[in-house]
Amino acid sequence: MDRNDHAPLLQTVGLTRHFRIGGLFSSAKLHAVDDLSLTIRPREIVAVVGESGSGKSTIARLLAKVYEPTDGDILFRGRSLHEVKSRRDLLAYRGEVPMVLQDPFASLNPVHTIGYTLDRGLALHQPKLTAAEREVEAIRALEAVGLSPARQVLAKYPHEMSGGQRQRIGFAQALSYKPKLVLADEPVSMLDVSIRIGVLNLMAKLCAEEGISFLYITHDIASARYVAHRIVVMYAGRVAETGPAEQVLHHPVHPYTRLLLSAVPDPKAPITITAADTGEPPRVVNPGPGCRFRQRCPLAIDICARVTPDLADTVPGHAAACHVTAPQAGLAA
Repeated sequence: MDRNDHAPLLQTVGLTRHFRIGGLFSSAKLHAVDDLSLTIRPREIVAVVGESGSGKSTIARLLAKVYEPTDGDILFRGRSLHEVKSRRDLLAYRGEVPMVLQDPFASLNPVHTIGYTLDRGLALHQPKLTAAEREVEAIRALEAVGLSPARQVLAKYPHEMSGGQRQRIGFAQALSYKPKLVLADEPVSMLDVSIRIGVLNLMAKLCAEEGISFLYITHDIASARYVAHRIVVMYAGRVAETGPAEQVLHHPVHPYTRLLLSAVPDPKAPITITAADTGEPPRVVNPGPGCRFRQRCPLAIDICARVTPDLADTVPGHAAACHVTAPQAGLAA
């Protein structure tokens, strides 16, 4: 069955998160995420792409219920997460939607073996399993992510594993809970280039063979191109462009998406010196109306400073938030 034939696994509706900054009487608010509407379907990898400060990791922490939203809602399998309040319900949800962190070493306790770490997680999220069943499940998860012989891995400590192996342990820990959706927050950014492709292949394999969906947070649009079915481009807390990966990457509409793609090195291109991206960094503290990319945008016009652009379809399923390019693309389509 095609991925798009399934009902949504997770949806966000107008998801917003602001952080109050400054002193007790300060009215300053940092707009980390504004009005995010996102859909993730079964057996789908959705990549959220953007530079540092774009709100990517805040989205992952909202979906993991580390942060509570300022406004909006998150629906998991049709149920609002506002209803997930008890510790039991929260542990059950986090077992179905676990998070794999950016730093594979910091996410593992250095004084405990891999076996202890996996067993402890299973005891929390799968409390009905016996100790023997937890060991079987841990071995299954390690073998599924390519770590074998699994029993030897269980006896090792984190410092005895390489960076790539530790990241695979993070995926194994998530996989042992039999999740529906894994939140992968920059899972390859701290790994050597030579082993990143192995972790990306692992994500694709788990999606295809285990039926697990992924929200893949990354600043590297090249890796998103390699592994994602759909891409969401974020800038300063708002969605700039979203759509099927091939459509967004081969027919980018938003100027920011074009900028990200222009920064991806082409090994076949001659070596040249090009002008760097210029302009002011985005304003995310009390940003006010207007497009947040306008200070860096070569196409900005007067309305960009006055009106915040809404996401508009250029072709069905592919949308961009731009006053200049999105209407033109829609007319051309």
